[in-house]
Amino acid sequence: MRNFSEVTSFHLSAYYGMDDLKPMYFCIFLIIYLTIIVENVVLISVIYHDKSLHEPMYLLLCNLAVNGLYGSTALLPAVLSNLLLRSHDISLSLCQTQIYAIHTYAITEFTILAAMSYDRYVAICYPLLYHTIMSQRIVKLIVFTWLFPLLAFFIVFGFTLQLRFCDRTIEKVYCLNFLLVKLACSDTSIVNIVGLLSVVVYTVPQICMIFYSYAHILRVCAVSFSKSRLKALRTCTPHLLAIVNYTIGCFLEIAQSRFNIGHLPYQTKLFLSLYFLIFPPILNPAIYGLSIHHIRIRLFRLFSRKRRIEAK
Repeated sequence: MRNFSEVTSFHLSAYYGMDDLKPMYFCIFLIIYLTIIVENVVLISVIYHDKSLHEPMYLLLCNLAVNGLYGSTALLPAVLSNLLLRSHDISLSLCQTQIYAIHTYAITEFTILAAMSYDRYVAICYPLLYHTIMSQRIVKLIVFTWLFPLLAFFIVFGFTLQLRFCDRTIEKVYCLNFLLVKLACSDTSIVNIVGLLSVVVYTVPQICMIFYSYAHILRVCAVSFSKSRLKALRTCTPHLLAIVNYTIGCFLEIAQSRFNIGHLPYQTKLFLSLYFLIFPPILNPAIYGLSIHHIRIRLFRLFSRKRRIEAK
């Protein structure tokens, strides 16, 4: 039997590149985090206070903003804390908590985007029945977009929770499940197989929903194009941009684990590793706020009202 001393904390080695410029990195990440909070809270507030925006599409958008806050909070407070400390160690319990939060954020983000594609499908393909269909299903959709990721990943994460670890170096600024599994003392073949199968469960249904929805949207628009459908089709633009933005982040994250990027500059590697946790939460409110007419008008009114109050 292999002897080992049980590891109860891990060293996040990717912080080494920030040591010489800690104040600068701290300010950058603090500004990013505050920007994410302000953008998403403003978007949620606008949707919450304006009753005309209490429609399925905007309620799903509100949940996307909440998930953006959830994902960025799983990462950035820990990064800011580690930049203030001399030690870049993280306890096993905090590492496991961060893993659960980051992975459920990622699955929830994709699930909400899939639900939003279904919403656009119903709006464009069945405009007369849209409110009837979505008013009956929107609560179930929202509950599903949160409950499915939280429960589905917890089942898989249960295998990781049973592992004991011999090594303690994680080559990132945050914890990820597959990186933690690599540090285990015992054979992890079953955990790796379960992990690969779970990726299929977490992504294939959402991909199918997105492709199915937009295939039907394009077919309907090609057969019968009207002003009302054109108006509804325009609301797909920010959704497609959000999907592309998140897909780029996921691709960059997967590429890092599959290819050797040791030759890249430190800043590039840091950018690649943080993209999917920072850029969707920071860009989604801007994309939707500027692209959707109703939200843009409310935002302009909100800021113009504040300026008038300040002028007085």
